[in-house]
Amino acid sequence: MNCLPQFKALADETRIRLLNILMHNELNVNEIVSLLSMGQPRISRHLRVLTDSGLLKCRRDGSWAFYSAARDTEAGAFVASLQPLFQKEPQLTHDLENAAHLISERSRHTRNFFNAIAPEWNDLQQEMLGEFNLNRAILDCVENARFAVDLGCGTGELLAGLREKADFAVGVDGSRNMLDQAQKLFSPMQNNVELRLGELEHLPLENSEADLAVLSMVLHHLPKPEKAVLEAARILKKDGILIIADFEKHTNEEMRKKFGDRWLGFSKAEIRALLKRSGFIEQEIKVFPLKKSIYLTITTARKK
Repeated sequence: MNCLPQFKALADETRIRLLNILMHNELNVNEIVSLLSMGQPRISRHLRVLTDSGLLKCRRDGSWAFYSAARDTEAGAFVASLQPLFQKEPQLTHDLENAAHLISERSRHTRNFFNAIAPEWNDLQQEMLGEFNLNRAILDCVENARFAVDLGCGTGELLAGLREKADFAVGVDGSRNMLDQAQKLFSPMQNNVELRLGELEHLPLENSEADLAVLSMVLHHLPKPEKAVLEAARILKKDGILIIADFEKHTNEEMRKKFGDRWLGFSKAEIRALLKRSGFIEQEIKVFPLKKSIYLTITTARKK
């Protein structure tokens, strides 16, 4: 019977708890160990059983492994059917509350990281990019727009260029200190630019409000990049343009330690999949070499 591996995999309380948590979150092994307060060998053994049964999927990114529940498979349909049962269990509800707290703490840590490095961010970014002028390369892809948005605007250099190409430009960032740095670039008399504090997964913008949105060097910091791309789709008008600039897939683990990267870049296939799932049509992908055998891609797409 083909269903036996799935039922056998769930014949254990810890594996049920793991599956329930990973139905709602993608976590790495260290996060799971912290959440369940169990040793890594024990957690790894249970994760292997669930993955071998098809109930979980493992995404490897450099030396890290991230786990989440299967979705677009027969096993994924089985996982989805379990959710009503799981919702009735107090222990499983408690686990989800703890997971939500862990993710909230992760987000707070990320905000604190960017608040702390805001004054040095431009120098740090130049260290990553070398001689490559990223903002100029992005602006070369931009035609004039009525309403442009820089999502994850940081210290505002790109936003300053977008303001010259748009009737009105908005910069959004989750770090108050980054926005304070950006404010120094703009005079109070400039009424065609605005800075807004907000998370990229929940943008402080209306539906179908913008003609152009840019996600420059931010997706690799997000636990769920697709949420930011979906939000970009929400705020863009039909035929609106999205520009994504980010590292191509690489293996330099130092980027996690020094710059707080969650993802070690994205392959062209991953970017294309993100765009397709979010309702965009890819128009062009440009590739640029950086230092240490790392490449950067700038992708232009149109909202359907």
